[in-house]
Formats: sequence, C-alpha cells, structure tokens
Amino acid sequence: MEQLTFAGAPGIIVLCVYALMMLGIGFWVSRRRPGVRDDMQNYYLAGRHLGILVLFFTLYATQYSGNNIVGYAPSAYRMGFEWWQSVMFMTVIIGGYLLFAPRLNRIARRERFITPTDWLRHRFASPAVSLLAALLMLWALGNFLLEQLIAMGHGISGLTGGTVPYQMAMLGFVAVMLAYSWLGGMRAVAFTDVMQGIALLLGVFVLVAGGLHLAGGDLGDTFGHVISAEPDKVATPSTEGSVSWLSILVLVGIGAAVYPHAIQRIYAAESESTLRRSLSRMAWMPLITTAVVFLVGIIAIQLYPGLSEGESEQLVGRIANDVAGINPFFYVMMILLFGGVVAAIVSTADSVLLAFSAIVSKDVIQQHVAPRASERTALLAGKVCGIVAVAALLLIAWNPPTLLVNIFVLKFELLIQIAPAFILGLYWSRMSAASVLWGMVVGSVIAGGMALSGVDTFHGVHAGVVGLVANVAVATVGSLLRPAPASGEPLPTDSPERRPSPER
Repeated sequence: MEQLTFAGAPGIIVLCVYALMMLGIGFWVSRRRPGVRDDMQNYYLAGRHLGILVLFFTLYATQYSGNNIVGYAPSAYRMGFEWWQSVMFMTVIIGGYLLFAPRLNRIARRERFITPTDWLRHRFASPAVSLLAALLMLWALGNFLLEQLIAMGHGISGLTGGTVPYQMAMLGFVAVMLAYSWLGGMRAVAFTDVMQGIALLLGVFVLVAGGLHLAGGDLGDTFGHVISAEPDKVATPSTEGSVSWLSILVLVGIGAAVYPHAIQRIYAAESESTLRRSLSRMAWMPLITTAVVFLVGIIAIQLYPGLSEGESEQLVGRIANDVAGINPFFYVMMILLFGGVVAAIVSTADSVLLAFSAIVSKDVIQQHVAPRASERTALLAGKVCGIVAVAALLLIAWNPPTLLVNIFVLKFELLIQIAPAFILGLYWSRMSAASVLWGMVVGSVIAGGMALSGVDTFHGVHAGVVGLVANVAVATVGSLLRPAPASGEPLPTDSPERRPSPER
C-alpha cells in the first residue's frame, strides 16, 4: 500500500481506538454471558440468537473484507467495465445462500448442529465423507486466514506510514483478535462486525464522492473519458472472456456461500425468518459496496492514466491521499476509512479462526482424537489448536516463500467441492455417501492438479468449476446406479423444530 500522507500519529490513534473497542466488546460479552466460554453452542453460534441487524452485519463482514476495497478498485482500473463481474458474483453469492441456507437453518436448529460437518455426518452417516469435507474446509480456512494476516500487516504498516513495521503490525492485531475471540466467541465477533461494517460503508462512499470531486464532479464525463481515451476497457469481452466471467460467477457464487464461517452464521440465526430477511437485505449490498468500489477504479482511469500493474495496486492509497487533501472533513474520513479497512481484515480473520477452531473441536477432537472428552475440554482444545494454527501461519506470513504461497492459493478450487453434499444432499434423498465421497475426491484431484500445474482455466472455465462438474457427474451417476436405501435415508423432512434447550 502506498504510504499515506495522513499516516503516522493519526493512523496509530485510530488503530488504537479500534483495538480498544474490539477488546471492550469481548470483555462486555464475557461479563454479560459468563458461560459463553464453556459451551459450544454459546461460544461458536452465539446461542443461536443472532437477530436481523447483527446477523446482517456479520454476513456482510463474511462476504466483504478490507481486501475487497484495496484489491477490487485496481482490478476495475486495469480491466475497465469488464470488472463489473465483481458486482455480479457478489450478488450471485446471495443466490448461492438461498439454494440451501433457509432449509439448512431449520434442520440445524432441530438437530443442534455446531459445525458444517455436523450436517454431513447427519445426512450421510459416513466418517469418510465427514473427514474429507472437514479437511477441505480446514485447508480453505487456513488459506483464507493466511491471506488476512498478510493483508493485516501491510494495511497497518501503510496506515501508520511504516511507524509500525509489517511484522509487528501482524503480531499486535493478532493478539487483539485472539483476546476478544477467546473472551466472547461468536457474539464478540458478530458485534465487531457491526462496528467495522458501518465504518467501511461510510468510508467507501466518502472515497468515491471525493474521487468524483477530483475528476470534475460529472460521472458521465468520466465514463466518456474512458470510452474515448481507453476504448479497450469498454470493449465487448472475447468469447473465452465471457466464458470465464460465467465460470467465476459459479466459482465464487457457490464457493463463498459454503465457506464454513458462512455456514456457521446460517446456524446462528435465531430463526429461518430472520435469516431470510437478513439475506434479502444483503442482496442490495453489492450495489452499495462492490459497485461503489468499481466506480473508484473507473474514476481513477481519468485521474491517473497510464499506471503500470504494480503502480495500480497502490491505487486506493493514491486516491485516498488526494481526497484527504480536499478539506479537513475528507482528511478525517480517509483516516477512518483505512482504519475501517484494517478492522474489516481483522474481522474476517476472527470469523475464519472461529470456524477453524469449531471444526477442530467438534469434528476432529470429539470425533476422532478423544471421543470421550467433555464439551468444555474439546472446546478448550479447539481454541488452543486455533492459536497454534495462527502461530504457524504467522511464520509463513512473516516472510512467505513463493512456492508455499502458490500452494495456498487453492481455496475456492477445493472448497467448492463440498457444495454438492450440501446443496444436492438437502433435496435428493437417494444421493449416496459413497458417490458423494468419490465425487469430492475426483473434483478435488482435478481442480487441485490443474491449479498446481499452472493450468488455471480450461477454455475459460476455472479449475474449480471443471472439478465441480466432474464432482457432480460422479455423485449423480453413482447415486443413480447405487442409490442410498430409502428405508435408511436420514434426509430430514420439514417437520416442526424441536424446542431448543435453554441457554446456559
């Protein structure tokens, strides 16, 4: 990130305020809910009592990170109007949720699910399916957490003008994240999501307003400049480019919807109605967030013509510097924006860490390592394992070797392979465990093999989508040839929910 002219003491003050607010939220939750750290349902799912407002913001924070702001504007600058696909795939994610989330919430409340793998264990009764899915989810979560740690270090270092070095920035805010997550679990994470979501929304709107002011104040003139000066950025995409566009809609739309920390929010909603209403509001957020960031990149084409790819990566810092120079109001708002970007990165990281710990606690320790361990012991072990995982990822992020980072790029490509088990498995009663297992294996091998060999796409279709097609084919054909027995099928019906047990 380009060094900011308003960096230094103001940035350090804002970051300290954000850190204190996060710690305060964790402390407040732990005092208000003293049993939150002893019970998995309370710690990992906020007792299944997330209301519309908090659920909306925590879903928003799950879908949008600080990386969306810093990374998407440069993409719009380089690609032009083709990058409108970012708005589309963020919208498609909501469609991905609606394919399975309301029904899964109803079943999860009745069956008391804690982790995403609980559904697979309940539906397919196959340790192999559950274990493979858990490993794929842990891999994706580890990848995502590594990304956030690196972004956290760069973001804080940039906001403070290098006063806080990259490595120290990571260590400091990781300590803050671990502290409030340990104290308050999902409730603390969800309430910090509300804080960073509001800061991010306000900051992004002020950024685009300031950028438009610098460009002359007329968005039509800006579009006209792009058409006349760089017509390739408004040209019709090639056939392969169009196929790639559709492919990424599938990859991100379905892959992001089955993120483990997204599924845990589905479980945590206080009712199916609350979840539906929150998702209906989320459907507007791509236009309010991603489209606004897209405009920042388009405006920058007029403001900063001819930037190289490396220079364009500093775009948000550059435009924020210029916007901050307009007047004191914009100066203050740009400081708050970059503080919000850092808070958003931390907020995404804490959600990932919480899901990682939950899978380790429930699906690894209780199912395979120590089946007789009490819930409190398994929860504590999962939290400790989460800290160990963060420590290991910090070592990688400290000075990441290129080869290892390239391997960790496998995120959506592998994660999307669990989607048939969640989506088709919810509606097709004859889908068999063996077919689901082999479908995941085949899809993962194809997607992973393509990505690691440098073949990211096949005629425009992304590796993860190629793997998903093979996955669905194997699972479907296998289930048609050897369907699950109707009498033993554990597929739930729409029977009324059992009354949840009282919260501790």
